[in-house]
Amino acid sequence: MIKGENYKMKEEKIRLQKYLALCEVASRRKAEELIEQGRVKVNGKVATIGDKVDAKRDKVVVAGKVVQNSSKKMYIMLHKPRGFITTLNDEQGRKCVADLVADAGVRLFPVGRLDRNSEGLLLMTNDGDFSNILTHPSNHVAKKYRVTVREKVTDDQITKMTEGLMIDGQKTLPCDVWVILREEGRTVLQIILYEGRNREIRKMCEQVGLTVIRLKRIEIAGIKLGMLPQGRWRELDEKEVHRIMNITAPKEDE
Repeated sequence: MIKGENYKMKEEKIRLQKYLALCEVASRRKAEELIEQGRVKVNGKVATIGDKVDAKRDKVVVAGKVVQNSSKKMYIMLHKPRGFITTLNDEQGRKCVADLVADAGVRLFPVGRLDRNSEGLLLMTNDGDFSNILTHPSNHVAKKYRVTVREKVTDDQITKMTEGLMIDGQKTLPCDVWVILREEGRTVLQIILYEGRNREIRKMCEQVGLTVIRLKRIEIAGIKLGMLPQGRWRELDEKEVHRIMNITAPKEDE
């Protein structure tokens, strides 16, 4: 289990046939045969006997199928565009975030959610501990959003949102709200939430008479979206993963 100070990113390569065996693709001997037959590619190039791979970074394909190492922990950030739903598949045929990370080499799950009409930073992983730390209510992880509304925003509206509103029978936690731009026909707000309720910002704005026309998440727990293009993803670096793993983890009896 990877947690706190015990977490250490390793950069080490192993022989390709050993990697294929660890991923249960084939025995080492059979893996060598597949390599000799030219049926294995590493990062788009046909592999040869003696090649080594970095289990974290290299993309290995056997007979046209990406090899997935279920023991490999992976942590990425995705710049989710509007129009994609935060799920791995959809019976209605809508676009899913899984389509945008299909080349990651492992099956990844969204941490939290962004609704279909929202965009921005979405973390994804196959590490349940990492996900639980970020989503457990007791940790009050800070999430920063840039929100554009049609109306002029008053101090009274900001105060109401900051202090908390009754939504779906429960009061929202206090949050941080301030105006960063005022223009004719729109106001841009920056909002920091410390809980993860469904469509919370949209419901808060609606309750105080504001119409959201754009909602973008730009930061989670100090990890910033930055200049990552829409629809693209990148792996979190060691410091970013370490930052999350050292958030106070929930106790098992909570």
